[in-house]
Amino acid sequence: MDRNLTARGLVLALILLVGLAFFLPTIFRWGFDDGQLPAFWEKILPSKSINLGLDLKGGIYLVMEVDLQAALVANTHMKAEELRRELLDKGVSGVQLTTGDSLELGLTINDPEKLAQARGVIDKEFPNLKVDAQTPTSLTVSMTNEERDYLRTLTSRQALETIRNRVDMFGVAEPDIRPQGADRVIIQLPGLSNPQEAVELIGKTAVLEFKLVDNGSVSAEEALRIGPPPGTIVLYERRQDPVTQIETKIPHLLQRQTLLTGNSLVDARVRRGDLGDIQVTMTFDSRGAREFEEITAQNVNRQLAIVLDDQVYSAPLIRTRIAGGEAVIEGSFTQEEGQVLAVALRAGALPAPVRVLEERTVGPSLGADSIVQGLTAGLVGLCAVLIFMVIYYGWSGLVADMALVMNFPLVLGALAGFGATLTLPGIFGLVLTMAMAVDANVLIFERVREEIRFGKGPAAAINGGFNRAFWTIFDSNLTTIISALVLYQFGSGPIRGFAVTLIIGILCSMFTAIFASRFVFDLVLKHKRVKRISV
Repeated sequence: MDRNLTARGLVLALILLVGLAFFLPTIFRWGFDDGQLPAFWEKILPSKSINLGLDLKGGIYLVMEVDLQAALVANTHMKAEELRRELLDKGVSGVQLTTGDSLELGLTINDPEKLAQARGVIDKEFPNLKVDAQTPTSLTVSMTNEERDYLRTLTSRQALETIRNRVDMFGVAEPDIRPQGADRVIIQLPGLSNPQEAVELIGKTAVLEFKLVDNGSVSAEEALRIGPPPGTIVLYERRQDPVTQIETKIPHLLQRQTLLTGNSLVDARVRRGDLGDIQVTMTFDSRGAREFEEITAQNVNRQLAIVLDDQVYSAPLIRTRIAGGEAVIEGSFTQEEGQVLAVALRAGALPAPVRVLEERTVGPSLGADSIVQGLTAGLVGLCAVLIFMVIYYGWSGLVADMALVMNFPLVLGALAGFGATLTLPGIFGLVLTMAMAVDANVLIFERVREEIRFGKGPAAAINGGFNRAFWTIFDSNLTTIISALVLYQFGSGPIRGFAVTLIIGILCSMFTAIFASRFVFDLVLKHKRVKRISV
């Protein structure tokens, strides 16, 4: 019995110390202007603190939608280029591939034998493509449904990670970025001083593409009048006169097919060119370098347009094979614009265009008022509960009060340890868990009273009360945790913050009400001859 009690005391002390170690950085940062922990603390002790949510700290709230259809169309164009190269490697020449804004690509060839060979290459080498229709001289090919579903999921995940990388590189503290549904992302940036700048960076698609300038009989000007030929598109390049600062738009007739994207990009930096103009240099990985070298080798004396977000930044003439995996974006932009562009490219190109569906800016004054009011309500409620427990349950009520006070550093320490964000509903969750923590002690004490009425002694009454109340407490808290998990799964933003706080609070309250309170009663009964329990 003595060993058991000692071990329980050590466990209780260890958990309290760990909770305080995680909780103290939050108190330190909230209590001092600089918010810097001592150097020794940063090295040997936990340094995470509780993040304040958007409704408490102020900032910007964004809902962005990812254009999954555009990502599928772009992938179809890439598949067409892969298929063209594979057919050439297999000796199938004379094939004409056409792509548009749909998810289908057309393959035309006048030789039926070569058409059959092309069909065999597709069936064998491209399991993610299927033939939808076939004539003696053409095939209509599209992606399988499984491939489309996979690409939609992958695009959503890539967009989420890219946005998170950009926010991290932008330097926003304590961001909250999470998916909503299949094609939306919720972004909360607490404490942001310049929301518009963040919106411009986060929303910048940065879809980098390399397309050939069309050398057909139709010029860009004629394509604007009569419409671009099939398989081509007209995009504009902006040029600004350095003297007059007048900006002009130059049309380019480009082949719709994308030869290379920015997915292979590993670095992007700003530099000044020979004439002092701002340039952005791009470096590709080994695979991208090989593809870029192959593209330039096959298209010598042709213009290769560098397209970013459907805007032509430059269309240089390929004079020779370019090895080394480095390209340059030239444009009439400022140093700041070049930096934003480099950050967007380096953080990763969004796999699909995005658009802002909702934007809200929240001032910090609302958060300050909410914190004061929430803490005031919590303290008033805490004091009322503490007084009630002492009046109604006597000395046993003091034990319940001790467990309740012990609950706060454990809950807040757990929130800090998990890196959770405290929102206004989270404060409500703390107040609710305070009431639920006392509820467990009320159930235990009422069971103890029943045991005493049956004539049992103090030790037997305590033992019976805790044992009989355990499963009632466990069942009620389990159902509450299940409800909180549902809120966390299907809720968003503050609702999830409330759910996290509620779950952590319930687990901590069960520990303090059952384990800590029982330890105090057993410790008193062991060292004192108690004839009657004040309950």
